[in-house]
Amino acid sequence: MKTIGVFEGKTRFSALIADSLNGETTIITKNGHPVAEIGPVKSTSVERGKRAAARLEALRSRLAAEGKLEDLDIRSLIDEGRS
Repeated sequence: MKTIGVFEGKTRFSALIADSLNGETTIITKNGHPVAEIGPVKSTSVERGKRAAARLEALRSRLAAEGKLEDLDIRSLIDEGRS
C-alpha cells in the first residue's frame, strides 16, 4: 500500500485506477493526514453468495455426470448427519 498527497493523486488519477485494477490500494493524504483511499472494490455478500451457488451447482452437475448422486436420499443424509 502506498501513500501520496492530494495533488499527486489528482495528477496521477488514471495510474491510480490502473493500480487499483491490479489489486493495489493507495492512501491519499492532505497535510500529512490520510483522507481517502483508492483501491479495488471489495466483494459484496450477495456477489460472494452468487459465486458460492455457482460453484455448488457446478459440483452437483459434475457429481451427477459421474453417477454419484443417483442413490442419494436427502432425508437419509440429514438423519446420518444427526447421528
